[in-house]
Amino acid sequence: MSTHPYRTHTCSQLRRPHAGETARLSGWIHRKRDHGGVLFVDLRDHYGITQLVFYPDRPFYAKIAHLSRESVVTVTGQVAERTLENINPNVETGEVELHVDELAVLSEAAPLPFPIAEDQRPGSPIAFSTSGASGSTATCSSARRSSPASAGA
Repeated sequence: MSTHPYRTHTCSQLRRPHAGETARLSGWIHRKRDHGGVLFVDLRDHYGITQLVFYPDRPFYAKIAHLSRESVVTVTGQVAERTLENINPNVETGEVELHVDELAVLSEAAPLPFPIAEDQRPGSPIAFSTSGASGSTATCSSARRSSPASAGA
């Protein structure tokens, strides 16, 4: 295994020929899914995404289950081939997953106020409001407004 403290591979590198090897990855928690106690986490770095598998008998299971998206972790585990019906053709690493044996939390993120993943949309229009000292409310929405400079004024 590589002597790099944070990874042996990037999140876009693992493939079927790596099955059975030990790998270390680091990145942001992109998405989490609980399937009957087994927790699946998509780990993202600047290069891609790899699916991680966490089993409830691991001493760090409660920790990963409670980490928010965008928390930064380093994981070490065994690369395993996915079964034919579980292959994800939409991800470069969709034929494999990493069964995690070790977890290190590098940075714990606070819960996010709204989803930031590019494939998710908030349930309602995003609007932020603040109340001034006079009790009036100013609202900023995600709608684009033209400024006098952009309107040719």
